[in-house]
Amino acid sequence: MAYTAAYLVGTTPAAVRPPGDYVLESSRRARGFATWAALRELGRGGVAELVDRCCALARRFAAQLAAVDGISVVNDVVLNQVLVRFGGDDAATERVIEAVQRSGQCWMGSTTWHGQRLMRISVSSWRTTEADVDRSVRAIVAAARP
Repeated sequence: MAYTAAYLVGTTPAAVRPPGDYVLESSRRARGFATWAALRELGRGGVAELVDRCCALARRFAAQLAAVDGISVVNDVVLNQVLVRFGGDDAATERVIEAVQRSGQCWMGSTTWHGQRLMRISVSSWRTTEADVDRSVRAIVAAARP
């Protein structure tokens, strides 16, 4: 029971089997409870609205970042995920990701897709607002400046 993804990184030493490999779905007890609670509180329409809003915010990220020279959005943003490359190379992308994380303004992880290192933006919180996206874009753009 093991799986990998470029964005799943941990601090487990290579000689030790990762704890997530001992359980199905890397799950915790009552994992479905949060989904049940959201449906109970928001209803089907409310959950659909939340998903639509997160997808719209991801498109907002993509539109603003793609408009900046030297920044490329490399995926079609159809859900809540945005993949971004900086300066056309892996080293520049890693440098920007590290700078954004150090800034404390927002946290964006990295991934590898089609052989390229990319910033992975995942919009999934019900608390995320347009102002949060705009502030995060400003931090990303600032970090991308040489």
